Amino acid sequence: MTARRARARPGAAVLAVLLAAGSAHRAAAQGSAATSAAPSAARWSVRMAESVMRRHPVVSVRWDYTAGLVLLAIDRLARETGKARYATYVQENMDRFVAPDGSIRTYDAREHNLDQINQGRLLFPLYARTHDDRYRKAAVLLREQLREQPRTSEGGFWHKQIYPNQMWLDGLYMAEPFYAEFARTFGDTAAFSDIALQFLLAARHTRDARTGLFYHAWDATRQQPWADPNTGQSPNFWGRAVGWYLMGAIDVLDDFPATHPDRAALVAVVRDLAGAVAKVQDPVTGLWYQVLDQPSRAGNYLEASASSMFVYALAKGVRLGVLDPRFREVAERGYAGLVAHMVTVDADGLVSLHGICQVAGLGGKARRDGSFAYYVSEPVVTNDYKGVGAFILASLELGR
Repeated sequence: MTARRARARPGAAVLAVLLAAGSAHRAAAQGSAATSAAPSAARWSVRMAESVMRRHPVVSVRWDYTAGLVLLAIDRLARETGKARYATYVQENMDRFVAPDGSIRTYDAREHNLDQINQGRLLFPLYARTHDDRYRKAAVLLREQLREQPRTSEGGFWHKQIYPNQMWLDGLYMAEPFYAEFARTFGDTAAFSDIALQFLLAARHTRDARTGLFYHAWDATRQQPWADPNTGQSPNFWGRAVGWYLMGAIDVLDDFPATHPDRAALVAVVRDLAGAVAKVQDPVTGLWYQVLDQPSRAGNYLEASASSMFVYALAKGVRLGVLDPRFREVAERGYAGLVAHMVTVDADGLVSLHGICQVAGLGGKARRDGSFAYYVSEPVVTNDYKGVGAFILASLELGR
């Protein structure tokens, strides 16, 4: 099956299209999920990763956060299965960018773009496996960007140079897990207070008191056309933005010191947000909507990348002991919904993930105003790495 690309449409229509495709594969998937969630999830992680590798021997021609996400997922599969071919695939793709002197092809630190940090997470397992100093040098290069990253008056990283004084939820995932692993690996312990600051500032300025959900972004100067003149908040709860934040916070806890004075506050934010996310899970499919709190509004649809991110983060939070065990059931319902409604397998055995919002942002273009109409107008695509990478991670987490 070739990748499909369709405009956004009401959730019921999207599901109707997906349910009509690959019904035999779907019936088998549903039966497998009902029998045993963990073995089924483990199999889907392998099948999706194999499909990525067959379709894309070269993951990307540019250093890119989406390539970083899918390579991170495949690298974790390498560690879970012990199969060298997955690690080799990751290294070959990373070595297209990382030169012997540690420079990174197509990366430009002067952009001060947090998105460019994420792929650097692969440098740590590569350095641990090979002891090749190029990977350490490249990690130091990315760490230097964070030293120079512009900040709001309270110390929050700008999302990019071209988005001054703006914190986006996306940026918490893009930078902080790398920042935390660098800090642990190389003894940069003072960084943990800065990492906590980023999460806590974003939570303080984007959290909605009524729902507990986080708005997509915050403008510290309240000057952007999309920003509320009183709060600086953008106007809607975009699913994937919340997913980025929750995944990032959960991943940071892998490296965050148990004795750090800010850990309890970070855990409290994770618990609060997880509860809010669980409340807006669709009770029929187990999935989550593109705009989280408006399921019945015309044009809204069930979205695969955010759903995969929530499944991964909630399941991992339970495993780490951060979240109550009840969230494992929330994650399992979400995963069953993904397999039942968003996954197909073609005649050649290639697995596809459908229902992925291709991209969404704020500013830069007149139409990116943060409105509901904007979020449901972006293209809905198949097999975008932002969804596929998160799906593999969710499958691995539930397969543990």
